[in-house]
Amino acid sequence: MKLSKAEEELMNILWSQKKAFMKDILENYEEPKPATTTIATLLKRMQEKKVVGYTAFGRSREYYPLIEKEDYFANHVNGLIKNFFNNSASQFASFFAKETNLSKEELKELRAIIDDELKNK
Repeated sequence: MKLSKAEEELMNILWSQKKAFMKDILENYEEPKPATTTIATLLKRMQEKKVVGYTAFGRSREYYPLIEKEDYFANHVNGLIKNFFNNSASQFASFFAKETNLSKEELKELRAIIDDELKNK
C-alpha cells in the first residue's frame, strides 16, 4: 500500500496521537493549516485504503491508525528494495552504508545490529 506525502503526514499525526478527533488533527499541523475539507478527504481516502478507522460519537468521529508505523515503514522499505535494488537487501545495505554519510560510530552500531541478527538466525 502506498500513501501520498499528505497522507503520510496525516498518518504521522495519528501514529503520535493514537486517537484523534478532527480538531485534534488540525491542531497538530503547522501554519498554514490545511482546510478541514482537505483533511476529511484524506481521511476518507485512507479509510478506503484500510489504514485509518474511526469510532463515531454522535456526529463526531475519533480517528485511529489501523496499521503500525513500523509495519508501514517495513513495507515501504521492502518495496524500495524490490523496485530499486533488484530485490537484493545486500545491494540496499551497501548503498545505504556508502551513500548516507554515516559516522564511524553509526557504522559500528549498524554492524552490532547485523551481528545480533546473525546470532538469532
